[in-house]
Amino acid sequence: MKIGILKETQKGERRVCISPTIAKQLIEKGFEILVEEDAGVNSSFKNSDYEKIGASVEIRGVVFKEAKVLVKINPFDEEDLKLIDNSHILMSQLFHKSHPDLIKAIAEKGATAFSMDAMPRISRAQDMDVLSSQSNLAGYKAVILGAYEMTKIFPLMMTAAGTITPSRVLVYGVGVAGLQAIATAKRLGAVVEATDIRMETKEQTESLGAKFISVDNSGEEKAEGGYAKAASEDYARRQKEAVNKSLFQADLVITTAMVPGRKSPILITEEQIKQMKNGAVIIDLAAAQGGNVELSKLNKTVIKDGVKIIGTTISPESVSTNASDLYGKNMFNFLKHLIKDNEFVWDLEEEITDETLIVHNGKIRKNGKTE
Repeated sequence: MKIGILKETQKGERRVCISPTIAKQLIEKGFEILVEEDAGVNSSFKNSDYEKIGASVEIRGVVFKEAKVLVKINPFDEEDLKLIDNSHILMSQLFHKSHPDLIKAIAEKGATAFSMDAMPRISRAQDMDVLSSQSNLAGYKAVILGAYEMTKIFPLMMTAAGTITPSRVLVYGVGVAGLQAIATAKRLGAVVEATDIRMETKEQTESLGAKFISVDNSGEEKAEGGYAKAASEDYARRQKEAVNKSLFQADLVITTAMVPGRKSPILITEEQIKQMKNGAVIIDLAAAQGGNVELSKLNKTVIKDGVKIIGTTISPESVSTNASDLYGKNMFNFLKHLIKDNEFVWDLEEEITDETLIVHNGKIRKNGKTE
């Protein structure tokens, strides 16, 4: 079976879906690998790196024509769709709940499509979960970016000229990105606090040495599959009241709260920003879905009342070499799960296949059933 590795075209994207290391492992499993020319250049992988491990480097049109399985990181775009037909099996983060027109267009082509962001949060799928592997890097890089943008250092430092007190960091959302942000900020010596609607994250937060800001979540919709649910207006009000003291003292704030298929909840308002410390920095990791901060703008820095607000999707792509390796390993494990004896096993009753298979032979699937 031929697998095509496509070059990412989304603005600012530097990753490649499968690195040479993972491509080699796929070849050893019996797959043929076709790589679009220069697909890995922005991740520091040369065309020759792929050729050395036995992959073929081809122009874009050849990859689409010869490969049965086409792999990307970001959703397939209009130019991709022009080259897709009913023989293709597509794999990428389709974000299908937010892109119904894309899913319809794929179905009209008669193709089959898996959405990597739909991976169920179960133990068996952990090594295939691209959201977790990439969010882990995003949480780390958010702290590093914040440290660069701040005018203070993180750790306590005692000098002959006097003592420097540690910076204060506040993290909204204790998922994979939030936990890594907490851990990284603690390693750098900051005083760290965090909050989340899911009370089960309190123990995780405290295990990393941070303080958890508790807000009573009685009556709130329970999280499913490891993902947070949207909070009620009453909870949002009570969270603001509980967190404000820490927010107004913070030197760095990192927001990570996203709800699959919906706009990101606003956690920090313009009114709150007015009361924050002059020189504080906010890194809004949810900016691609509207942002957790009222004034966030994607890929832009907004300065308001002395507070620097950086809206970003951040930054798996800014550490693209590592991010590509991790994404590729997720893909390798997913392909191993789906393919036996070089053929796809269409077990639509199996949870991982059922959740990720969005379009099957031109038919859009919902709730595990083909329409």
